[in-house]
Amino acid sequence: MKTVSLRFWLVLAATAVTMAVTASLGLWQLGRASQKMALHEQIESRSREPVLTAGPLLAATDSQALLHRNVRLQGHWVPRHTVFLDNRQMNGLPGFFVVTPLRLQGSDTHILVQRGWVPRDFQDRTRLPVIATPDDALVEVQGRLTPPPAKLYELGEAGGGPIRQNIDLDAFSAETGLELLALSVLQDGPDTGDGLLRAWPRIESGVAKHHGYAFQWFGLCALAAVLFVWFQLIAPRRKPSSP
Repeated sequence: MKTVSLRFWLVLAATAVTMAVTASLGLWQLGRASQKMALHEQIESRSREPVLTAGPLLAATDSQALLHRNVRLQGHWVPRHTVFLDNRQMNGLPGFFVVTPLRLQGSDTHILVQRGWVPRDFQDRTRLPVIATPDDALVEVQGRLTPPPAKLYELGEAGGGPIRQNIDLDAFSAETGLELLALSVLQDGPDTGDGLLRAWPRIESGVAKHHGYAFQWFGLCALAAVLFVWFQLIAPRRKPSSP
């Protein structure tokens, strides 16, 4: 009877470790896909709920539970605190996201509205586009509740002024003296004549990417098993015997 060599056991151990790691990574990717699918289903479910107005929004004790709900809010713009978020793209073109606080009707509470996108002047990067923003008229804003505007990587401390890279909600509230909700509105709905583009990207679950990664990890796991069986069990027995 042949004695199993030390090399065989080392290869077996390495194969077992490889299969365990790749299989666990594949399962982790499937878990991430399940989490994202659940989140996407929650977003879709909330988007089908009745449209919120300012009253229920202000009365809510847990604002995070209202994320992705559709809203129809009335109030007054605060144009002097309009911010142009730099280096934002829409339809592949660089420009600004225009963000203006809206003072909700019958309240001193404000909410940031991501109103849309506008191209920047590349001849004079400090020139601000003119956005029609009445400050004395009651306006109605339709959209979807989202977290505050997403932040881009920024070197150094956040800057001030109308053109900025990011908005920090607490710092902006302290700077302007405005009482701000911990949410923002991604404005959509009919054209309001302000010249802003609102081709916001549709929210996707992103599960296909995780399923693809899981397939790759499980494929590597299976490959490790096949290579071990072939080179350690089958190939040695296929060697021709000596004459």
